[in-house]
Amino acid sequence: MTKTILQLENISKTFGKGEAEVNALVDVNLELKAGELLALVGPSGSGKSTMLSIAGALLTPTEGKIWLDGDDITNLGEAERTNLRLNRMGFIFQGSNLVSFLSGRDQLLFIARMMGSKNGEAEKRADWLLESLGMGKRGKHYPEEMSGGERQRIAIGRALMNDPDLILADEPTASLDSQRGRQVVQLLAEQVHDQEKAGILVTHDERLIDLCDRVVRIADGRIDEVKDIEAEQGHILDGSAPDQRQADQKEPSLIGKLLHR
Repeated sequence: MTKTILQLENISKTFGKGEAEVNALVDVNLELKAGELLALVGPSGSGKSTMLSIAGALLTPTEGKIWLDGDDITNLGEAERTNLRLNRMGFIFQGSNLVSFLSGRDQLLFIARMMGSKNGEAEKRADWLLESLGMGKRGKHYPEEMSGGERQRIAIGRALMNDPDLILADEPTASLDSQRGRQVVQLLAEQVHDQEKAGILVTHDERLIDLCDRVVRIADGRIDEVKDIEAEQGHILDGSAPDQRQADQKEPSLIGKLLHR
C-alpha cells in the first residue's frame, strides 16, 4: 500500500479579528501519497498560498492537524519547524531565487552544508541530481549564464538535495514561456514519481494540469473539486467510465508517458 506523506485534517485558518476577520481556509481535508504530484489551482485569494504555507510548516492552522509521514507537525516550535523544512521538505518558488555568486553545483552543495552532510556523499548526490535534470554540463555555470529554464532546473535540484518527503512548488513556471514551463513541470513530475516523493504544484496554468496525478480546485478557502487526472484522461480516450475499463485497457502511468515522449 502506498504510504501517505502529507495529511491535512480539518484545517482552518483565520486572519484578523472581529470585522477584520478573514477565513482563509475552512475545514480543508487532503491526503497526498508518495509518488503523487498534485496540482493546486484556484483564483487569487482562494487560499492556495495559505494552504501551501500550512503544508510547509510556515503557518500554524487555527484549527486542525498536519501530519507529515505519520508525524504530527501541527504545533512544533520555530526551531523545530526550521529543522523540519531543512531536512524533510523542498521548496521551489516563482523565481529560482538562486544565489548569484554560487555556481549551479554549489547551489545544491550549500543545502548539504547547512544540513551537515559529508562532503563526499553530498558531492555525489549533487552530481547525480544535476545529471538527472539534464544539467550535468552546466553545473559550473553561474545563474547569470543560464536561461530561465536552466535556473529552474537548478532550483528543482536544490529542492531535492535534502532528499525531502514533500516538495512544494509555488508557481515555478510563472517567469517562463509555455514550452520551458512545461519542461520544468515534466522534470518535477519525473523526480516525484521516480523518487517516490510527494509534491504540490500551485499553478494558474491549466495547460500543466495533465502532467499531474490529481488536481484540487480551491475557492473561498474551501476545496471545491478533486479530480484524478489519469482516470479522467482514460475516460476521455475510451468513452467509458474508469470502473468500466478492463485492467489491460488502462492508460499507461503518467511517468511512462513522460519518459516515452
